[in-house]
Amino acid sequence: MARRVAIGGLLHETNTFAPTKADYDAFVQGGGYIPMTRGQQLFEVAQGINLGVAGAIAHGREAGWDMVPTLWAGAIPSAHVTKHAYEAIVKEILEGIVAAGPLDGVYLDLHGAMVCEHLDDGEGVLLERVRDLVGESVPIAASLDLHGNITEKMLAMADVLVGFRTYPHVDMARTGERAARQLTKLMTEGRRPAKAMQRLPYMVTIPWQCTDLEPGSRLYRLTEDLETGDVVSTSLFMGFPAADFPECGPTVLAYGESREVADAAAERIADAYRRAEPEYAGTSYAASEGVAKAQELLSQGTPRPIVLADTQDNPGAGGDSNTTGMLRALVEAQVPNAAIGLIVDGESAALAHAAGEGTEVELALGGKSNVPGDSPYKARFVVEKLSDGRLTAPGPFYGGAQMNLGPSACLRIGGVRVVVSTHKAQMADREMFRFAGVVPEETDILVVKSSTHFRADFAPVAGQILVCVAPGPMAIDPASLPWQRLAPGLRLSPLGPEFRMQGAEGAG
Repeated sequence: MARRVAIGGLLHETNTFAPTKADYDAFVQGGGYIPMTRGQQLFEVAQGINLGVAGAIAHGREAGWDMVPTLWAGAIPSAHVTKHAYEAIVKEILEGIVAAGPLDGVYLDLHGAMVCEHLDDGEGVLLERVRDLVGESVPIAASLDLHGNITEKMLAMADVLVGFRTYPHVDMARTGERAARQLTKLMTEGRRPAKAMQRLPYMVTIPWQCTDLEPGSRLYRLTEDLETGDVVSTSLFMGFPAADFPECGPTVLAYGESREVADAAAERIADAYRRAEPEYAGTSYAASEGVAKAQELLSQGTPRPIVLADTQDNPGAGGDSNTTGMLRALVEAQVPNAAIGLIVDGESAALAHAAGEGTEVELALGGKSNVPGDSPYKARFVVEKLSDGRLTAPGPFYGGAQMNLGPSACLRIGGVRVVVSTHKAQMADREMFRFAGVVPEETDILVVKSSTHFRADFAPVAGQILVCVAPGPMAIDPASLPWQRLAPGLRLSPLGPEFRMQGAEGAG
């Protein structure tokens, strides 16, 4: 008899220092994820997409599950999820689980770093409410982002939590499949694996967490290699180093046929992470320095494009993707062939559409999020191309997702092209330049509003990649953020200062 499995999803990565909260409409729109999707429509919308739920559905079909999709919703990272958005979405997921009738299992596609206006642990509370509905006998499995801040409640309420192993996250669908396979095993064998979790001692800024670089590549190979024999599942979570609550930080999870096996696997990964601390370092450039370095590289014959990551305004980490520091640096340096994207500014996009292609328009572009040190860029721009913002992003990160960026435009000032959109999404696919008329491979300098995900599609064509620092809400150094609530003793960066409570001597 087919096993009946309820499926749902709620994804949000919360930067508690960011300027803009995630309301219900942010989940309806999706912001680079698929839009909010209900019921059977999920099978069509998620087909072939690089998302955990897509991989879980693929496994469910292979395993003969009787799948009952409830609600799937994701919003681009930002400040806290509003209470209304969280409670409305969770209510609908829970109602779908109740309506499904007797269940053999539950699969949830989650992030792991969601903080809401009214609670710190969005995923833990959701899992607890699901557990209260289905009881102790029904297994619950969830796939999670590599940047999950794993809590004790999440560990307790789910039978297995499975994390991504790549950053850029090109294995989201594969991780959903891994979690679903564990759920099949749980339903078939009828017994739960032993769990082990270790909290790790230091945070790492997100550009240096890339698993294409060392030591990340080595650590995640170890994590995968350990998952054999009596070791059921292993995950290394780097944590999201911009969520100010006590359980923020990196963790290791391991599941095994016995507690001793799980503990030993967790310790192997934790020890490797501790020893890798001196290796987590990298070079970053101030905005003008990064542009000058790119020009120097081009003059020395480095192939174009040189890609500059505007890491502190990464919308994949809570930025609004509208700061202007990198744009100013390009214009001031009179770069003859450059492009930047996305600048999210619906007002400027609307003015460009009203003016029409081939016209000039006076704009106060971007800079509308009150980020310290940032302001709108006031100038006359040529409107080169207009678009409705609909595109398919075929690269390894988005994996063929259908995007709706809203009314969009390619604006030009001097030799600099600016791709402006109405809706927010991380610049992690070359098609997000092409749809606006910019050919990435024929551009000398590309500025991307991203920290690491862009590497999946841009690294194969980049002559070199430079990480740049301009004003934005996602600090490249977590130690520079005004933390208040972290666990005392957590190092805020590799070999960096420890967090101590305010008022304590030497507080971080």
